[in-house]
Parts: sequence; structure tokens; C-alpha cells
Amino acid sequence: MAIAKKTKDTLEVRALARDRTKGILRLGEITVPCALGRSGIKMRKREGDGATPAGRFALLHVYYRPDKGLPPRTLLPLEPLSVDAGWCDDPGHPLYNRPVTLPFAASHEKMWRDDRLYDVAVVLDCNLSPAVKGKGSAIFFHIAREDYRPTEGCVAVAPEHMRLILSRIGADAEMVIRA
Repeated sequence: MAIAKKTKDTLEVRALARDRTKGILRLGEITVPCALGRSGIKMRKREGDGATPAGRFALLHVYYRPDKGLPPRTLLPLEPLSVDAGWCDDPGHPLYNRPVTLPFAASHEKMWRDDRLYDVAVVLDCNLSPAVKGKGSAIFFHIAREDYRPTEGCVAVAPEHMRLILSRIGADAEMVIRA
């Protein structure tokens, strides 16, 4: 008798027809609303264009705010954020699309935010290996604003949906974003 190979856990993301900045994220039987980039989903992502990149991306690891409750249950690697955590988004810098320690002179995202967006943030394997200058940086799967306003290019869900999804996926999970 053959043993069935378990398939990768795939998070499927599609934009809504009526509003390209909002979408649906599916993981098996789970379907939840999500926020997308202000420019919708695009095949050719450029730094600063506000688009969510179309493609297939591994979920690499999870950052979380240790002061905002327990870490999420997940098989993905977990890393607590610190107040000096940043992410370089300067295409001209050698650390482009990499985590950095603040203060940092070049343009960057502050990971320890005053809002809830990065209370849990999953790094997607988008333009990382190697990082191509200007092809986009800091593309995360993170917490949405309460009203699901557009992101700068990330995919975002409600906190309870994030925790549910992370608890159900394996360490080899991927996100497929369809244009």
C-alpha cells in the first residue's frame, strides 16, 4: 500500500472584483477577508508602488511583539521583536530587503510599531535570495487595520485569523497570490 505524501499548506490570496485593495485568503476550509496593497496585485512589483506582488512565496519565519501576549502557536520559526528592530527598504543600500538594527541611517521600516500591524508579522520569501534592487522590500503577511485599509504591498488579516492560520500550517507553508 502506497503512503500518501502530505502536500504543502497553501494560503491562496485573490483580490475582490469590486475592490482590488481587499481580498480573500483561503487555507483549506478556512476563508477569511484580507487587506492588500493600495495598488492591488501586480505581476511586476516595484519598490514604493504600493502593489502586492503576484507569485508563490514561502512563509519563512514569524516576528511577534512579546509585550502583546503569548507568541502565536506555529511550526514556523518564531522571533520576538525588539524596540530596535527595522527592515531596510532603501534599494541603494547593501542591506536592502534585510532586517536591520535601529537607529539605521538608510530608509527603513520600523518593526516595533505604535499600531497593531506588526504585532505578528510573517516574512514572505519575496525578493530575498538574492534581493534585486528596486523589486520590492518588506513584503509581509501581517495584522490588518480594523477597517482593512490597504497596505503598502503586504497581505494582512485580523489578529484572530492570523493566529488561527499560523496554528494550522506546517513549516513548509507557502502563500500563492494570484493576479
